[in-house]
Amino acid sequence: MDADVIVVGAGPTGLMLAGELRLGGADVIVLDKLAEPTGQSRGLGFTARAMEVFDQRGLLPRFGQGETLETSPVGHFGGVQFDFTSLEGAHFGARGIPQSQTEAVLAGWATGLGAEIRRGCEVLSVADGFLDGDHAEVTVGTASGVRRLRARYLVGCDGGKSTVRKLAGIGFPGTEATRAMFLADVTGLDLKPRYLGETLPNGMVMAAPLKEGVHRIIVCPHGAAARSADESVTFEEVAKAWEHITGEDISGGGAEWVSFFSDATRQAAEYRRGRVLLAGDAAHIHLPAGGQGLSTGVQDAANLGWKLAAVVTGRAGEDLLDTYHAERHPVGRRLLMNTRAQGMVFLGGDPAEPLRRVITELTGYDTVRRHLAGIVSHLDIRYDVTDGAGDEEGAHPLLGRRLAKLPLTGPDGESDTFRLLHAGRGVLLDLVGDPGLRAAAAAWAGRVDVMTVTVSPADRGAVFAGAEAVLVRPDGHVAWTGTAGATGLGTALTHWFGAPAEG
Repeated sequence: MDADVIVVGAGPTGLMLAGELRLGGADVIVLDKLAEPTGQSRGLGFTARAMEVFDQRGLLPRFGQGETLETSPVGHFGGVQFDFTSLEGAHFGARGIPQSQTEAVLAGWATGLGAEIRRGCEVLSVADGFLDGDHAEVTVGTASGVRRLRARYLVGCDGGKSTVRKLAGIGFPGTEATRAMFLADVTGLDLKPRYLGETLPNGMVMAAPLKEGVHRIIVCPHGAAARSADESVTFEEVAKAWEHITGEDISGGGAEWVSFFSDATRQAAEYRRGRVLLAGDAAHIHLPAGGQGLSTGVQDAANLGWKLAAVVTGRAGEDLLDTYHAERHPVGRRLLMNTRAQGMVFLGGDPAEPLRRVITELTGYDTVRRHLAGIVSHLDIRYDVTDGAGDEEGAHPLLGRRLAKLPLTGPDGESDTFRLLHAGRGVLLDLVGDPGLRAAAAAWAGRVDVMTVTVSPADRGAVFAGAEAVLVRPDGHVAWTGTAGATGLGTALTHWFGAPAEG
């Protein structure tokens, strides 16, 4: 084998996955057909949950703004603005971070852990046998010729037009594009910020400063016909559409780059087919709305990485990989639902005005604000971690949900729940000093860290809701809670972290 895992695509999803795999001890090669990163940035930030995922790995300081990044308490759903802090810990996400910077941070992290990135490598074919064989094999075109690479698993993180998805024969059902929208980084202009967008009679526009003298604009004219992927767009077209919507003439400026996107909505029928898996835009495409695309891809990688590493290193059986599709496919389906709904509200023109008014009225209710903030921030995700019982009456409210960042005191002093996840291992939090918990988890040493910690009385009641112990997966989601010793702990540990070590 050339590696345990071959990842195709060196965007945020592929690079995040590479780092996760290396934390878990898997050998990984990342292939990308581009000889160099483009430096272009479709995304300019990420959601609150993606920010938490980066924080769980200690990556936030690498973005150059310390332990915190600029966020906004005010967000929107379909252009209807409201305060996201109705949901504790929620915000609209990190702002003003070009995707190129995110990729650079993740590439430095992944290669620092030992991942290998090979650029100028285009996947040409995937050999038969990945469905029932013991490896996946790809043919790769490079500047020096064609070669074959083999790995235990192949993961397509190669975007909406994924070559891996197509070669693996994975269906990509959904809806075709109905309209075109433009994106440009413009120069030589003094534009007023329209961070969350402005809906006008002829369309919607957004504008935000990127750096000195450069603004990102998004232009969504009503009635703009969908385009094929092979077409291009010019700055003159973008300027004309901007003037049509806003009445402002920006033709005297220039553009560092221009592009277009659409409202096409599709989701892979399978996130895993044999030894081929999909993540990020290779698994789901949708209308951009609030930076959710990049963020969902990063969360796909955080969910898959530790599981795949455990399988290829022999710590867990292949059935663990089945939980990837089971958990992330519903999340992707809900993502497509919310972005389509936002598109109807945001881009529906005059016919959608009654709907906008209704949503505006509904956001006056705290329950509605909490619900919408949870959807868009991704803080409301709950996995069924109990074999179908996750939502049954009586299940602990933390089960399947992410554990928020909370201060705590451990054996080494002051810490927090995210810092304990930096190593990418599971964590068993003992909140009451029960020696039986450590004994029960001893056979999973090296896979799960047992920490006796103290939390504030407020957090103990409001967050842990009576739990005396909590098992947290490497992706930050709670897999087990205990209120009476170690009952059920061994079953949960075996399910998520493999069979106990002998002896």
